[in-house]
Amino acid sequence: MHQFGFIMSAPILWHSPIGRRNRNRNGIIWCMSVSSSSERVESIKSDNGRVLILGATGRVGGSAARALVKSCPNVHLVLAGRNREKGAKLAAELGANTEFYQVSIDNTKALAAALDGVDLVVHAAGPFQREEKCTVLEAAISSKTAYIDVCDDRSYSCLAKTFHEKAVAAQVPAITTAGIYPGVSNLMAAELVRLARTSSSKETPSEPERLRFSYFTAGSGGAGPTILATSFLLLREEVIAYRKGEEFRAKPYSGVLDIDFGKGVGKRSVYLLNLPEVGSTHEVLGVPTVSARFGTAPFFWNWAMSAVVNLAPVEFLKDRNKVQTLVQLSDPLVRAIDIFSGELMSMRVDLECMDGRKAVGLYSHKKLSICVGVAISAFVRAVLEGNTQPGVWFPEEPEGIAVEARQQLLERAAEGTINFVMNRPPWMVETNPKEIGFGIYMQ
Repeated sequence: MHQFGFIMSAPILWHSPIGRRNRNRNGIIWCMSVSSSSERVESIKSDNGRVLILGATGRVGGSAARALVKSCPNVHLVLAGRNREKGAKLAAELGANTEFYQVSIDNTKALAAALDGVDLVVHAAGPFQREEKCTVLEAAISSKTAYIDVCDDRSYSCLAKTFHEKAVAAQVPAITTAGIYPGVSNLMAAELVRLARTSSSKETPSEPERLRFSYFTAGSGGAGPTILATSFLLLREEVIAYRKGEEFRAKPYSGVLDIDFGKGVGKRSVYLLNLPEVGSTHEVLGVPTVSARFGTAPFFWNWAMSAVVNLAPVEFLKDRNKVQTLVQLSDPLVRAIDIFSGELMSMRVDLECMDGRKAVGLYSHKKLSICVGVAISAFVRAVLEGNTQPGVWFPEEPEGIAVEARQQLLERAAEGTINFVMNRPPWMVETNPKEIGFGIYMQ
């Protein structure tokens, strides 16, 4: 999930390590045995699974843990991270069904031990930028453990997809980029495209032509040092977007647009960034023109981001160690300004079709640090309930493969929002729509 900080249910099919679990149209559960080397889990249910959260001592992992305790109080949580003191404190806060395991994902033996007996692992130990190995995903496939990550990096998500066949062979369901954005935003885009293509109001369905993701977060959104590092690392990545089916490249934090995020947020300036949902939705949903932008507040943070792009040496921002030093220097200032800026966030997904039809999806929340956990929890529940088939998937891949009950996941992820609408014309969500007369509004 990129917090740049300054980010009709169908039949359920579950493939577990020892069997296939299916619910027919009458709600009757049946099981069919398949071969496997593991017999540690007969089935996974949303109210009693065992979930490992890597990076639980960070802002994103901790938020996911708190949200899961509320939504699935009987799930047993295994919190994992490098800071034992913070981990033990969080485990005590979350109650008896929670334990802490000190581990670094770079330690393969410790990681394998942490995965022992786990039904699902949530990988929230970023940043994912500049990573060249999918260590956690490989370990999950090896141990036949379901997997979710909150990756916000295009290269890493593409690398994760290369393990698809191995995940299928191991009967392991895995979802990459399964956070708030990317993640929930991808599902919003997929629903807009589906609804356009299945529209019954016309003889021929609307064919999508343009998809635009716009994100706003006040301050750092309650983000920690890891997300600040993500922000700086992304500022050195050339933006890859698509125009009429052709790939084009642009300078990061360029191409500014003023986007209306509706009530409670208003108009905000957003800038191009190299985000994974651009490539995945272009390929999966078949939309020829796709881009994504991000903006923040106070306004001078956008100036600061532009300054880093234009003034910082290229090699500096490519060096993770140097970026970490910059994070340590800037973190106290960011935290101080966060006190006044708050954590308001919003994301808007715009779809334009070849016949002129326009539709918008809008999601706004007062606190990014809370809604990101709610979003991750929604994905976790979907996997635990058996709504993901074996393989490595982007969230927006066909319903019944990545996520069976897509609408249900969106409803769960929207818990606590101040504004959540789907498939509405732009004038219905904007703060000051343009009226052309007689109560008719311009789209």
